[in-house]
Amino acid sequence: MGSALVGGLIRNDWATSLITVVELSADRRSELRQMFPEINVSESPTSCESVVIAVKPPAAVDACVAVVAAGAQRILSIVAGISIDTLQRACGDSVAVIRAMPNTPALVGKGASAISFSKRCSETNIQWAEKVLESVGTVVRVDESQMDAVTAISGSGPAYVFLLAETLISEAISQGLAPEIADGLVRQLLSGSAALLSASPETPATLRAQVTSPNGTTSAAITALERAGFREAVTAAVTAAVRRSREMDV
Repeated sequence: MGSALVGGLIRNDWATSLITVVELSADRRSELRQMFPEINVSESPTSCESVVIAVKPPAAVDACVAVVAAGAQRILSIVAGISIDTLQRACGDSVAVIRAMPNTPALVGKGASAISFSKRCSETNIQWAEKVLESVGTVVRVDESQMDAVTAISGSGPAYVFLLAETLISEAISQGLAPEIADGLVRQLLSGSAALLSASPETPATLRAQVTSPNGTTSAAITALERAGFREAVTAAVTAAVRRSREMDV
């Protein structure tokens, strides 16, 4: 996700001379230098004012401490599950902290992000964070109490869609379609359906009904999904993700 943001910033004409990526892994630093030869890639934090924290949750506090020691005055964290209070304690009272949850479609500039922020954040701080995230998609502001739900829906959501794609491809092959045809049809199915949902003023329920002719093949399929507990399974998935997000705060 960090590299997705770097790519988005470069595509949106941010000054590359002002972008530094800090990466502890030597192998990953080498990869990043090949991906982004125009920016600085460092093993440790350099002098800075604005920082994006993109690490695994257990490393978030140490990362905050390190960048504040290097001069950071505002921090945008895209670390899952780590609360603003935890980040603020690590950063100190003088640092503006913004918490965000983007998702992997950011890799292709189609990300969906939500942000919440500490009381120490000025509107300028918030707009800076929005500008960073808008380089890879859309951004909404939410109260932090809603961030676990955001994590479970849009943050983890791409995995649900990809699992659906896996299952459809597998079933298409079992029904006799060649793997390459099954793969192509499912990719276009999801891409086209997403484009229609995005462009249409209709609700998802209305769009579903428009496909579902009475006593037709889609009606039979939807009935089977409902009987198999499709909605209950999705509800259970989101509930589990929300619970895990709450458990991750250190």
